[in-house]
Amino acid sequence: MDLHEAVRLSGLAGLIPQILGTPEQIADQLEEIWRETGCHGFNLTPAIVPGGYEDFVDLMVPILQQRGIFRTEYEATTLRGNLAG
Repeated sequence: MDLHEAVRLSGLAGLIPQILGTPEQIADQLEEIWRETGCHGFNLTPAIVPGGYEDFVDLMVPILQQRGIFRTEYEATTLRGNLAG
């Protein structure tokens, strides 16, 4: 079983899309989901631990920010203010 097949099969149990690819390919898929559904965020489960979250922040966030679908700054100065909008 290759990595793509393992990721596909792991997604069957929870009916949650499993995304795999280069940072640009993943950004394409996240952007498509974001634009089609109007979602307010994503739940991440990294395939690699440790390091998966750091990879997402370092590789994905800048791409998503460039595309205008991830904030570049917070509106409020407190967590409560940012959660309440």
